[in-house]
Amino acid sequence: MSQATAHTAATKRRSFAPVPALEALRRQVKGAVIEPGGDGWDAATQAFNLTVRQEPALTAVPVDEQDVIKIVEFARAQGMQVTAQRTGHNAEPMGDALDQMILVKTDAMQGVEIDVERRIARVRAGAKWGNVVPQASDLGLAALHGSTPDVSVAGYSLGGGVGWYSRKLGLSANSVTAIELVTADGEFRRVDHENEPDLFWALRGGGGNYGIVTALEVQLYVIPDIYAGVLFFPWERSSEVLHAWREWTETVPDEMTSVGRILQFPPMPELPDHLRGQKFVIVEGIYTGDEASGRDLMKPLRDLGPAMDTFAMVEPVGLAELHMDPPTPVPYTGAGHMLGKLDAAAIDRFVAAAGPGSSSGLVSSEIRHLGGELHRPKPGNGALATFDADFLTFGVGIVMDNASYQAHRAAIATHAEAFAPYENGRQYLNFTEEHTDPARFYTPHTYRKLRQVKRAYDPDNLIRANHQILPA
Repeated sequence: MSQATAHTAATKRRSFAPVPALEALRRQVKGAVIEPGGDGWDAATQAFNLTVRQEPALTAVPVDEQDVIKIVEFARAQGMQVTAQRTGHNAEPMGDALDQMILVKTDAMQGVEIDVERRIARVRAGAKWGNVVPQASDLGLAALHGSTPDVSVAGYSLGGGVGWYSRKLGLSANSVTAIELVTADGEFRRVDHENEPDLFWALRGGGGNYGIVTALEVQLYVIPDIYAGVLFFPWERSSEVLHAWREWTETVPDEMTSVGRILQFPPMPELPDHLRGQKFVIVEGIYTGDEASGRDLMKPLRDLGPAMDTFAMVEPVGLAELHMDPPTPVPYTGAGHMLGKLDAAAIDRFVAAAGPGSSSGLVSSEIRHLGGELHRPKPGNGALATFDADFLTFGVGIVMDNASYQAHRAAIATHAEAFAPYENGRQYLNFTEEHTDPARFYTPHTYRKLRQVKRAYDPDNLIRANHQILPA
């Protein structure tokens, strides 16, 4: 953005907040208040997906709960909306609506405290799983984290949270035991099963629609044994391997979570030599049990003769980068689907869309095996109580220019066509990176209740998440 353009944007957006009001806000908060074009603007507004350009009316970087209260009070007084963000994953659905909002970046709100006796981690809003998992692992504990350490604990958990332990222990949202937040009325609240249970329920799966979360407490688990790794096979064997994997998923216990995946690594210098520019079909898996049982479970796939086999006993921290997600922001485009049961024809359609012989240049096309505890509702679960799908897919391509973007969107559309007969009609909030009717994330009853809770705590819709739930 040129200086002239930045000045025009800043002038346009300043009409939402007069200069005296902005100066008063700066005096009241300890953190930063940044106008368009100001120092630190680009860093503060950067999304994880570098193809997404965020241009809010104002960006605020609070350091504590009192700062958040002042920012929310300011927004209400100025008739502005507020949205919160840490890493900027899944920022695209916000779209142009952001240009009339205050973007609250929680980066400065750092801190992780672990109560070993209670097996609870208190995590401030700016913490990522990379701040939690190693510390917990050193204490012999495991957290229900995602596939990359770079995702924020708050955003991941509020949206549901499907990870490596999900088939055994369920969604991360349902292992959140308390949430601290500032609601639209400027009140600081601590909610749990006993205190404002409807709000606590809505937050666990309803995303960031109900307030600016400042901290949350999550349950940790003792998992004595973890057998995990990746089987790499030549790309040309995609059909053979994925057919065997699908059949194998019908036989494994809840303790085994796995992913069938087609990878086409770009020739990027930061990749290790054995991956750079290479193509594979792989099976990733983790088994929460002893090595002998894990080896027995993996034998049908290992007997196929992988080119590389990294399975071994690991500590919980050893799962943090198993999925090989990029650790820093990248330009990409992607989409996912929630599916029911898959048959052999589904694998044929998937390989035709993403494997050898297809025109797909997607860096990753994956199918995650779900089920187990994800299918079992329990008293006390949040808004996303269960995950009524048997498999979850995601396809993603690295965008270098408009031509690659168009090619990847075409490949993603081919994915969607391949899986269409198997879709269950729902979508997963954390894997939906475009504007979507949020009713698709929930059952009709759950969505109605979410809107009722929104009406009770934010009738004027001051707080806005990337996937917006409107008051009833």
